[in-house]
Amino acid sequence: MKLNIALLAGDGIGPEVIDQAVKVSDAIAKKFNHEINWRPALTGAAAIDAVGEPYPDETHEICASSDAVLFGAIGHPRFDNDPSAKVRPEQGLLKMRKKLGLFANVRPTFTFPSLLDKSPLKRERIEGTDLVFLRELTGGIYFGEKGRRDEGETAFDNCVYTRAEVQRLAKKGFELAMTRGKKLCCVDKANVLETSRLWRETVQAMEKDYPEVEVAYEFVDAVAMRLVQWPNSYDVLITENLFGDILTDEASVISGSMGLMPSASLGSDIGLFEPIHGSYPQATGLNIANPMATVLSAAMMFENFGLQEEGKAIRNVVNIALSKGIVTEDLADGGKAYGTSEVGDWLAENI
Repeated sequence: MKLNIALLAGDGIGPEVIDQAVKVSDAIAKKFNHEINWRPALTGAAAIDAVGEPYPDETHEICASSDAVLFGAIGHPRFDNDPSAKVRPEQGLLKMRKKLGLFANVRPTFTFPSLLDKSPLKRERIEGTDLVFLRELTGGIYFGEKGRRDEGETAFDNCVYTRAEVQRLAKKGFELAMTRGKKLCCVDKANVLETSRLWRETVQAMEKDYPEVEVAYEFVDAVAMRLVQWPNSYDVLITENLFGDILTDEASVISGSMGLMPSASLGSDIGLFEPIHGSYPQATGLNIANPMATVLSAAMMFENFGLQEEGKAIRNVVNIALSKGIVTEDLADGGKAYGTSEVGDWLAENI
């Protein structure tokens, strides 16, 4: 297979971890007789510095004409510390999601046998955890009308959803559940919010089309509690933008490190694959960032193309590396810590 992949390294540690994912992907391409054409493009603070725009039109054209996007991270402290900044790196991410139609964020949470005791939760609570969140990405409070009134003394952010937006996200959730444990949880706050009541009634109306899927409806606060009590009771969870943003970060630490969890943002035509961690500017250039999440995002990318064996090969070599202690400092636990590039080299050589 010939694949054209847009490569958006972004800011901070983004370029370092992306380099390792490229090494591993190229090793997979060689092993399985594929051809990858990498198409680099600017985004985030790097793009603002170069052209004054966090998601330039040229970058969008490259992404839209590619088969997939492999993405690093965006963000820089000089924007975080300037509340008056008119242009921010994160605006590029929101713009990219909107323009590419990436409405479903797929965030798996799973455990690694060799790292069960590195989780902040007890082994017996997390063993066997293998869940997936589908977070709606292009609607809700992040995209609703926002502003100030009363001479700036009052602020508002409107949360708006259409039934069609809920249906397309829920459809992906039902379909994913059918390939897994056939359990779906709709996460909302229907006892308070009208948008949540729309979510619940829409999903309820879709149940008849997926009679094999067991559907549960839980309030977001209850799910936040259960994620630290018994996360292994969940299979597929669907939810709106804000709730999903918060809950997926909570779930991400179950595995023992945010540097281990991949993600995908999907639409009707193209997928974007990225680690869940941020740009981690303090580690930029120090060769200490964990590249595993980005490498596993590449595995999700291959699987999204239907190349299951390729994805499995990446997951297998990551598990072997973890079990042998070929890890960066966040997982070294007093033992030898390997550099970002050393981990990438080891994974590629052992594919």
